[in-house]
Amino acid sequence: MIGRADIDDRVRRWGLREDVVEKDYVLGWVLWGIGNDPLLVSTWVFKGGTCLKKCYIETYRFSEDLDFTVIDDGAIEPDEVIGAISQVLDRVNQEAGIDFSLQPPYCRTRRPGLSAEGRVYYRGPRNTPGAARIKLDLTKDEVLVRPPVLRPIAHDYPDALPAPGQVRCYGFEEVFAEKLRAMGERCRPRDLYDIVNLFRRSDFRQHSALVREILEQKCSAKGIPVPTAESIRASPMFQELEGEWGNMLAHQLRALPDFEHFWSEVPLLFEWLDGADIVDELESVPLGKDEEMWVPPPTFWETGTGSLLEPVRFAAVNRLLVELGYGNRSRLIEPYSLRRTRRGALLLHALRANYRGHRSYRVDRIQSVAVTTHPFTPRYAIEFPQEGAIPAPLSPSRTSSRVRTVGRTSRA
Repeated sequence: MIGRADIDDRVRRWGLREDVVEKDYVLGWVLWGIGNDPLLVSTWVFKGGTCLKKCYIETYRFSEDLDFTVIDDGAIEPDEVIGAISQVLDRVNQEAGIDFSLQPPYCRTRRPGLSAEGRVYYRGPRNTPGAARIKLDLTKDEVLVRPPVLRPIAHDYPDALPAPGQVRCYGFEEVFAEKLRAMGERCRPRDLYDIVNLFRRSDFRQHSALVREILEQKCSAKGIPVPTAESIRASPMFQELEGEWGNMLAHQLRALPDFEHFWSEVPLLFEWLDGADIVDELESVPLGKDEEMWVPPPTFWETGTGSLLEPVRFAAVNRLLVELGYGNRSRLIEPYSLRRTRRGALLLHALRANYRGHRSYRVDRIQSVAVTTHPFTPRYAIEFPQEGAIPAPLSPSRTSSRVRTVGRTSRA
């Protein structure tokens, strides 16, 4: 198990509460245990916001629950779940030293044979007197439209997960479709945050028909209409969506984006989903005569210069202004890209927020970085990667069959 200093280091780097960082650490190990269990790896399919964070997009909100669709004869009854998860926790304890003994795992049925929820209790690197907990959500009557995939588990901590370090997940496009359906059903802040961030990704631009097809099948299986921007806005839960935006998301993010800025993109999202060609590709910031395009290696963001720029990457992906300390002055900027000069100097390209003048800043001369909560509308393509060390591929070949077995599982 890592030490308290490792948690404190990531609190500083990520700008999050220490309990959120510790839970993210433990979540990774519990997922590793599930992915290494011979029964659960084949019958519990990971999904939801934590799946996005841990298996697809590292620069994402820190989520707190583990959600699975149970397929075939996978454990769903409380006694089965407690027995299976207890074996997982024993193995994780042996490998990582995380203490799960303060309170036994718990599970209760919500709908007999169809859904259950559980709790896992732990004491991690902070060594707190009481146990913290992770929520498990298990559902057996969900329809998998696409084949599940094996995905690596993100674990940005010194104690690397033993190989293979992967878990069976929903495909990336199915996570998106299920988030859209959830947004129509429950109007929760995390669902709004997720669908808008996924809509912003360029790799989804050409696949609206695929996402729509999956969404339609999922809504049909539930017996509910396909959501629209209008139906969400008219929902009796919409007022709570806006009111709970900060309460439900602020602790999961370095900086909380403005609700209205996110909501304003929802009508455009559903136009895109209906097949409208509404997304204009933005041009990149012009390349200087002594510059070249540069793609940071995946490990760049973990230490040194990359660690300093990680807040800039977060802000760019979330379209938030950055307060940049440079030349003993503070500047409010819109971050767009990193470039490298032919002499090897790294440059941060940005627009000045107050008058949108284009500027470049030598990275080695940046004195401070602070992410604000003020949004901006991009004028150029944002070139900072969203996924960090873990790419998030689509599987664009279409299928209308409903997957209930693992025989068609693919590796992504």
